[in-house]
Amino acid sequence: MNIAFNTLGCKVNHYETEALQTLFKQEGFSVVDFKAFADIYVINTCTVTNTSDSKSRKAIRRAVRKNPDAIVAVIGCYAQVDSDTIAAIDGVDIIMGTTDRSRLLSYVRQFLRERKQILDVKDLSRYKKFDQLNVTAFEENTRAFLKIQDGCNEFCSYCIIPFARGRVRSRPMGAVLDEARLLVDKGYKEIVLTGIHTGGYGADFENVSFYDLLKAMSEIEGLIRIRISSVEINQLTDQVIGLIGADPTFARHLHIPLQHGDDSVLEAMRRRYDTKAYLDKIAAIRNRLGDIAITTDVIVGFPGETEAAFENMMATVEDAGFSEMHIFPYSKRSGTKAAESKEQIHGTVKSLRVNTLLGKNEQLARRYRDRLLEKKTPLSVLFESCDGTRCKGHTSEYVSVTVETGEDLVNQVRLVTLEDAGYPEASARLSD
Repeated sequence: MNIAFNTLGCKVNHYETEALQTLFKQEGFSVVDFKAFADIYVINTCTVTNTSDSKSRKAIRRAVRKNPDAIVAVIGCYAQVDSDTIAAIDGVDIIMGTTDRSRLLSYVRQFLRERKQILDVKDLSRYKKFDQLNVTAFEENTRAFLKIQDGCNEFCSYCIIPFARGRVRSRPMGAVLDEARLLVDKGYKEIVLTGIHTGGYGADFENVSFYDLLKAMSEIEGLIRIRISSVEINQLTDQVIGLIGADPTFARHLHIPLQHGDDSVLEAMRRRYDTKAYLDKIAAIRNRLGDIAITTDVIVGFPGETEAAFENMMATVEDAGFSEMHIFPYSKRSGTKAAESKEQIHGTVKSLRVNTLLGKNEQLARRYRDRLLEKKTPLSVLFESCDGTRCKGHTSEYVSVTVETGEDLVNQVRLVTLEDAGYPEASARLSD
């Protein structure tokens, strides 16, 4: 039978889809493109905003229209928080939340026998088990993602994810290391540690911490590069920072969400730091790790964001000196505290502020790349694609570079020297 997957949302969702594809392939199913005619459609949903919910519903209806006789399974975050709405969509056969996704295979077989809608959405308030899924290969054949934890305990005022994913649940360290070794054996040069709240790994364990996992990962033979997908400022302990600085296996890059650069907005967001604490930590990291690339997430137009608050944001990102920012206009998510605020920002104002911050982002990105260019220090690049005349990849600092070469460098790690510090893509030459 043919099965097609459509994944919305974050890297964790994509990891989980890869794991399910592996499971179904092992059982003899053929994975086809979601646009193709298939016997089974699986939609792995996102619910981070109301728009995400809408996109999930559109994907479901697209699958039903493509083949009205197909089995349509809807899983993931939106299914977890609003299963009733999904169950009411004509043509949906299986609804699963964010737990026990490996049971999807048995549910498909059950539906083939019984032809009755199946609903499996658990109460996450008491769910303490890590949902074990394994991935042995990725569509991208140079960089592997490795999910180490699920859930979040933070309950920021704009975020529904703790309700969609539950509390922090960490994957046993032995299972993480086993999968990492398997991925290295498969030829992956870089492993990206990912999760819903990645740096929260170990919060539910008595004797294992995020540092312990990082130390064990760094000792895996043959693993060239470890990248942490995202880590909160208060989880970057002196011990973790010291390890990253001492071991060249770790990428010269950290993604540390800021979310906003004004203290009153941070408080309204229920973030657990202020701008001084954030900037002090950034300064400590740079003091220890030199000119490491630091990227971030920011939300523009959060309810109550005054012009003065936005100007504070501009000043904070300038002081932090990010190498790149991911910029998101605030979008309502029903069921969150922020969505109830009477101080919503008009869309036009949000758009203007986003554009202003995009200009600042390019300025900061070019400034960081100029520093790398001036140093003339060779940079380590993992090449991801080649077309016969050029190869593209990312440096350890997560700078996208292009090299003119007739060699096939895919999945090779080579040293390059920057020639042009362009953005979003720099050019370089091989230096080894």
